[in-house]
Amino acid sequence: MSDLPTYSVHPAESPLEPKGGLDPSSTMEKMKDLLQAKDDTSRFVGLALLKSVLDNGQLAQDPENLRMLWEALSPKFLDRLLRAPQSEKVNKAESKDMVDLAVAVLHTFTILLPEESRKQKQLTGRAGPLVKAVVRSSDETTKLILQTLLTIVSQPEGAVELLHFQDISSLIEIASHYPLVLEIVKYTWLNASTIPDEIQAVRTNVDKIIPPLVVAFNETDAVTFISFLGDLLPKLDQEALPGNPKWLRSLTMLLRNLITSKPTAAGRAAYTKLAAALLQAYLATCPELLFKDDISSTVDSKPFSYLFVNLLLIDLRSSFPSLLAQLNNSDYAPTSQRLAAAFDVLSSFIGFLVRSLDDEGISSGYSLAPDLLLKLRKDIAETMSLTIEYLRDRWDASVSGVSGLHPEARIGTAATSEGTRLTLTWESMKDNVNADPLILAGIRALAIWIREDENENLRNESAGLMDMFFELYKSGSQSTLDFKYPVLLALEAILGAEENVEIFLGQTGWEIFFLDLKAIIQQTSDENTLSDASTSAEANRGLQVVRVLLAVIDSSTTSFPREDWMAVVTTTAAMKVLSGTPLPIILEFQIAMLQLSAALLSKASGGMMKRYITSYAALSGLVNQLKAQTNDMIDEIEAAELRGLLEDVALDLGNLR
Repeated sequence: MSDLPTYSVHPAESPLEPKGGLDPSSTMEKMKDLLQAKDDTSRFVGLALLKSVLDNGQLAQDPENLRMLWEALSPKFLDRLLRAPQSEKVNKAESKDMVDLAVAVLHTFTILLPEESRKQKQLTGRAGPLVKAVVRSSDETTKLILQTLLTIVSQPEGAVELLHFQDISSLIEIASHYPLVLEIVKYTWLNASTIPDEIQAVRTNVDKIIPPLVVAFNETDAVTFISFLGDLLPKLDQEALPGNPKWLRSLTMLLRNLITSKPTAAGRAAYTKLAAALLQAYLATCPELLFKDDISSTVDSKPFSYLFVNLLLIDLRSSFPSLLAQLNNSDYAPTSQRLAAAFDVLSSFIGFLVRSLDDEGISSGYSLAPDLLLKLRKDIAETMSLTIEYLRDRWDASVSGVSGLHPEARIGTAATSEGTRLTLTWESMKDNVNADPLILAGIRALAIWIREDENENLRNESAGLMDMFFELYKSGSQSTLDFKYPVLLALEAILGAEENVEIFLGQTGWEIFFLDLKAIIQQTSDENTLSDASTSAEANRGLQVVRVLLAVIDSSTTSFPREDWMAVVTTTAAMKVLSGTPLPIILEFQIAMLQLSAALLSKASGGMMKRYITSYAALSGLVNQLKAQTNDMIDEIEAAELRGLLEDVALDLGNLR
């Protein structure tokens, strides 16, 4: 290995600066020769000249010479400059200048090089030496190093290079002072995880890097770090996250400290998004860590969870009045994401609270004083009422124009600079309500609350959103978000009131859900998709659809089923039984279809029952076939439960004959 050059030329100087009559092409060739020389002193002179040319912008519009000079650079020589140690020949100032020169040249090349060149080893291989160079760098050079690293990891190849570099402690130590460090870590994980073979390495790296980052930000308000994780975790592949990491507790404590420190608006947005991300990523362990108090509250103090949820409720209620005015502003997207996260945390807390109450508080390790529970219930109900108002206004402003307006009344379009859109004068510029995370999170939280809290007024208010629910449900695969499960959950609670059943039927609810049922039956009867996860999800949704339709049939307002409803009976009778042993969820769905058919027949008039007499034998045969399939199930307890359901259906069918 060559010794480092004796430092005789300052990087800012240009020993071969082109003068009046000197041909620029000869300068390029001379630089190339110097960079490819065998001795480091010549290379250093060439590098100093190259920096001057790069700074002058001479290569920005000359891709051919840019590529030639980049290829002439020796990666090993650059690495030696980046780690230039102080010695007898090289003093501290010269060592620093060598690092500065190498960093400056690399930084400029990362800006000018085409994307294909930024993916190659000649650049990505400099990630490790750049990380090591941070220790000996000035503030200005450190910034250039971080910018260069960020460009390198913006490509999967560069991200993988840094991912496998063993020691980035020099970056972690300065993370609290240089936010770019967190950006580098984020894009390293995100881009490396796009390569399937690197998922395990990303998971290991996440587990390795987060603990020291938590320590690094312990002495700060940690807003930058918490904001970084809140943005990163929802984007990171679930498989790239450690299963039950030890750092989750310390991270949760950092989050709780921020929540209780009266943070700024940026801090509130950060803790809301991270809390939602953690609750989503760690469904089993995070709710208890976040909501449960480690020590018993004193008489005067309030549990952390109570304070936290109240902060979220206040944020939601205070934000609703100005949201519609922001619809066409750039501020709406981040506001929507923050409020959606607040709703997600609220949904998780409601689930946690219900489970705790079911476990009778003390045995669950979590309890809330009765007066606080009543006040919280009142505050959540008020927030949900305002949520319903906002959802109604948002839907009207973006899509329907006014509650109850038939879809055919808004078929007119107009050509504008934004494209063809509906002609309602009060709608938003972009009809993207079904891609708004706030709408989905709001409906989901509302659905969970009205199901768990027996508030008839709130359920009746929710019925005013029926037209919105149906259109969002029908949007299906056309939407970037899946509204089907929250809508079904909400309808289960709403249809408990008689007048709401009338609204459901008046908005063609039965037709919409029966059409979906037929599609689900078709998919769950396909032998080729028997074990697909998507088929299980479809069957699970089918169960929820059946519950909604059963609520309509069981309503006291339904004296007799309508003729078109009886198509359920013929569809069920024609249902195909799979040859192999189906998944238990598919069996349960098929049994639910039998239950729905039996419920319809039990309410049918005498004449209608006679018209469907031929279906009885087919339904009974289906019961027997499904019973036989339960015998092949591995889980005996589950099989016994399904057989019990089938026996009930057989009994109902027998009583109808």
